Formats: sequence, structure tokens, C-alpha cells
Amino acid sequence: MISLTVTAVVFGVVFLAELPDKTALAGLVLGTRYRASYVFAGVAAAFAVHVALAVAAGSVLTLLPQQLVHAVTGVLFLGGAAMLLLKKDEDEEEIRKPEDQSFWKVAGAGFMLILVAEFGDLTQIMTANLAARYDDPLSVALGAVLALWAVAGLGIVGGKALMKRVPLKLITRIAALLMLGLGVWSLWEAIAG
Repeated sequence: MISLTVTAVVFGVVFLAELPDKTALAGLVLGTRYRASYVFAGVAAAFAVHVALAVAAGSVLTLLPQQLVHAVTGVLFLGGAAMLLLKKDEDEEEIRKPEDQSFWKVAGAGFMLILVAEFGDLTQIMTANLAARYDDPLSVALGAVLALWAVAGLGIVGGKALMKRVPLKLITRIAALLMLGLGVWSLWEAIAG
């Protein structure tokens, strides 16, 4: 039986923790380039895997060495920033055509991005902690996955709306700078921690 109270508490905690996280940024960037429904399908599947792992592992995920997690995350962010900054300019009209991208290619890209970037993330560890605390895996899983899907959806929709008003080149540069900042911050945490 699912507890609506536990589900609501978990939703609120995970939603607020994930909102300023890299997921919204990743969804925004993918949402500017590809069909939103394809992006969401891949991102949603990756989050479902992460929540299942977190709930199954319970508090074991909190034992991961944080320095290693920060170092790997930092390198991934720096690599992503470099890819965005060094990428050749593409014709914006070509990027805006969602029919140029197959469902499996776009959903797969979204899935892999979130699967790698979110492993060991604060919300995954928080979900494991909540699962251990409440001893109600279904309610915790439901609340966490709905919160993560909500944040991803906001990022993807925000990306589509932003694309109508701001040039893609500017969005890409801002995203690259944010990823660069997050990469440096993650590496700093790995070194300082």
C-alpha cells in the first residue's frame, strides 16, 4: 500500500533539492535541440533506473566515497563544457527540426546523459536515505520519481520556450559556462574534501 504522506514528503524534498541541480540545465539544453517528448522519454527512463537503484540500495549509497564522486562529476562537466564550446556552429533552422532526429537516438542521448551525470547525485543519495528512514520503498520511489520527472519536464519545456526568444549560440555558451563552473566546483570539492 502506498502512503500518500510519505510520497508527498519525498516529492517535496527531492523536487526542491533537484530544482537547482544540473538536471534542469541538461533538460533545458536538450529541450532546445530535440523534440521534447523524445528527450523526456529518455530522461524519465534514466530517473526511474536511478530511483530503483537508490531505493534498492537504501543507505548503502551514502557510503560511496564523496571525493571520487565529485572528481568524476567534475571531469564529466568539464568534458561537456569543452564539447559545447568547441562544437562547430550549426544552422539553427536545422537544429529546430525535430523530425531530423529519431526517437531512439534522442531518447538514448537523454537517457545516457542523466544515467551518467546523476549517479551518486545528492537526490539519489537522499532517496536512498529516505527509503531507509521510512521503510516504505514504493511510496519513496513514487515520490522521488515524480519529483525528478517534474524537474526534468520544467527544464525541457523551459528550453523550448527559451529557444523562441534567445539564439541557440547564446544558450549553448551560457550552458557551457555553467557546466564549466559546475565542473570546477565539483573538482574543488573532490580536492578540498
